Amino acid sequence: MIQMIIEKTYNIPLRKGFIETARYKKTKKAVSVLKEFLARHMRVDIANVKIGKNLNTELWKHGIKNPPHHVKVNAIKDDDGMVKAELLGFKYEHKKKEQKEEAKQEPEKKKQAEKTTDEKKPEKTLSKESKHEHKDHEDKSKNINESKKSSDK
Repeated sequence: MIQMIIEKTYNIPLRKGFIETARYKKTKKAVSVLKEFLARHMRVDIANVKIGKNLNTELWKHGIKNPPHHVKVNAIKDDDGMVKAELLGFKYEHKKKEQKEEAKQEPEKKKQAEKTTDEKKPEKTLSKESKHEHKDHEDKSKNINESKKSSDK
């Protein structure tokens, strides 16, 4: 069977889409404008549009308040109707189910390792000198506050 893969390059204008939105929503809106653009031009449903890792980092590079005004994107449409978009010059990398499961298990392993190291560490106690320094600092701040009150009267 012949596979139909369509590959196109677009320079997507994002500014018109997010210019009227609130500052704290601008990059989120830019992502949705990008997906809508690709869905319209590649003739698929918006749920079938996926954004690559490098494109996502480019959109979020300056934070939520200042997305780029336009991006150059390489879009690939599979015969399944999935559109995968990636920043121009990069190749779209998708994770397989096995890689996703491994990524989920790694933080759990780190947490278990941290628990074992936390159990081994002794608790820190304040030395006599540091206790006295802390007490002296409190006395000085009380004196300063009292002198301010007396000068205000």
